[in-house]
Amino acid sequence: MPDLYPPIEPYDSGMLDVGDGHLVHWETCGDPYGKPAVVLHGGPGSGCTPGWRRYLDPEAYRIVLFDQRGCGRSTPNAARTLHANTTHHLIGDIERLRRHLGIESWLVLGASWGTTLGLAYAERFPERVSEMVLFSITNTSRREVEWVTRDMARFFPAQWARFRDGVPEADRGGSLVDAYARLLDDPDPAVRERAARDWCTWEDTHVATHPGHRPDPRYDDPAFRMTFARLVTHYWRHAAWLDDGILLREAGELAGIPGVLVHGRLDISGPPDIAWSLAQAWPDAELILIDEAGHGAHGATNAAVISATDRFARRRA
Repeated sequence: MPDLYPPIEPYDSGMLDVGDGHLVHWETCGDPYGKPAVVLHGGPGSGCTPGWRRYLDPEAYRIVLFDQRGCGRSTPNAARTLHANTTHHLIGDIERLRRHLGIESWLVLGASWGTTLGLAYAERFPERVSEMVLFSITNTSRREVEWVTRDMARFFPAQWARFRDGVPEADRGGSLVDAYARLLDDPDPAVRERAARDWCTWEDTHVATHPGHRPDPRYDDPAFRMTFARLVTHYWRHAAWLDDGILLREAGELAGIPGVLVHGRLDISGPPDIAWSLAQAWPDAELILIDEAGHGAHGATNAAVISATDRFARRRA
């Protein structure tokens, strides 16, 4: 079994008009007649990089990737506007893309924020989801946002103090997400740039729990930093526009959908109890905890994800 499948290029791509002035970039790879699978990237705002193509066997899957509203190659970019950009808009975009490509149902593959979006989509449209493979599980609840932005100071006290001190003193006792969102919308470009840099520095800190962690080079790009920070704070300050706890309460909608949940035991960004609680509420899900893994895709996590997608490639509805 490969660590990841070899790099491939799309055989088709386009810009889908999803309304509200937004155009979503999509691409398809692998076998045009293979089992359909859609990839939901993290962030929000990370975009679908070429590495995402490599989690599915290109000889077995018709792999669909897209950049969610406001990021990657989709337009307009979130650095310009956050208009009509919510979880519910993204769910609608997934459905529009499915219909545009003439797909009846598909496997959903997602990580981090992509697991929140994937769960919300599958609970809304369970008949359109054949299987799910999710890793680095999150629900984007208010408790999780508070955990990442304040409670994790206990693990990274010096780095968190710098993160906190990036906002005006009067705002440091309140919601840091709200404070950063205001800075990222400031009319002064220097204020916006500093806030984006401070936010992304903290993002790169709290995922650094697995051996061999390397800083994410994408944060060196000012344009990426701004897009990413604007979208993450936008979604987090609204708890993804989802009623608190609804993804667990409505997990019964996933009955009959086989799922594999892969999560690192060293994942501080999204503690393992999130994945465990989901597995308890979703009887058709298998939870795989990777002892040496943190947040994101690394080594044994990749192997577990590939094993799951390979297994589901042989399964037909």
